[in-house]
Amino acid sequence: MPQRRTVTSRSQEPRQRFAEELGRLRERSGASLRQLAEVLGWDPSTLAKLERGQTLGGPEIVQALDQHYGTGEMLLLLWELAIADPTQFKEQYRRYMVLEAEAVNLWHFAVNTVHGLLQTDEYAREVLEIGGISGEELNQQVEARVGRRALLMAAGAPRLRIILSEAVLRMPLRDAKAWRGQLEHLEQSAERPNITLQVLPLDAGLHGLVSTDVMFLRLASGRTVAYTETAYQGELVEENGEVERLQRVYDSTRDMALSPAESRKFIRQTLEECRAEQADVA
Repeated sequence: MPQRRTVTSRSQEPRQRFAEELGRLRERSGASLRQLAEVLGWDPSTLAKLERGQTLGGPEIVQALDQHYGTGEMLLLLWELAIADPTQFKEQYRRYMVLEAEAVNLWHFAVNTVHGLLQTDEYAREVLEIGGISGEELNQQVEARVGRRALLMAAGAPRLRIILSEAVLRMPLRDAKAWRGQLEHLEQSAERPNITLQVLPLDAGLHGLVSTDVMFLRLASGRTVAYTETAYQGELVEENGEVERLQRVYDSTRDMALSPAESRKFIRQTLEECRAEQADVA
């Protein structure tokens, strides 16, 4: 059998392919980075980092570039592929990320922090900084984490149910405005038809997940896997018996939580308290 010929020299790695396409389009237009920056109103150093693959930026700048080059949504599609690429995550998370993208239903219990799919940029940055990540790695990890939110907005998005320990809502960010933004994002997310939020009050007492974050991924095949996480370690659980045991604990914990309607009121009340505190300070 003759050897298969490579049709294109373009990179097949999503992040690098996105960067290469940005550089190709700009060079074809005959514009320098500074000229492009002046037209779009973006910092030239940001555009340079995009073309070098050092950052992925956000959807706003990508949409502006699509409009400038007349490429429809081509760059936005390449950006979405790059954001969703599991290879940008650390090794222990990569298989989980692949499964998360395939899941049709997601069930999560959050013991201390907002789940990554519902984190704002500022919340994700502070959580990662506290975990010891800094510099360019921090920027890349924030982009990767925040980019996962697109999973909930796409056509055929999975259904997501999250039980938040009240402790999550009692640990604000250092920046009061950023914390208010995170609470507002939770309130808005709770209104989406594919997202259900429940709050587990602290006065509910001890429960089986008191020290463990857990996520269940229901795949299209009908199989369910779980991912458990502590502050510094995560584990993918695929053995049926262990997954079922965790599900029973999750179900008993959910029975102790407020209803979705009561939980929305709880989140709204927490947000109002936050706004009132900020008004007092101002």
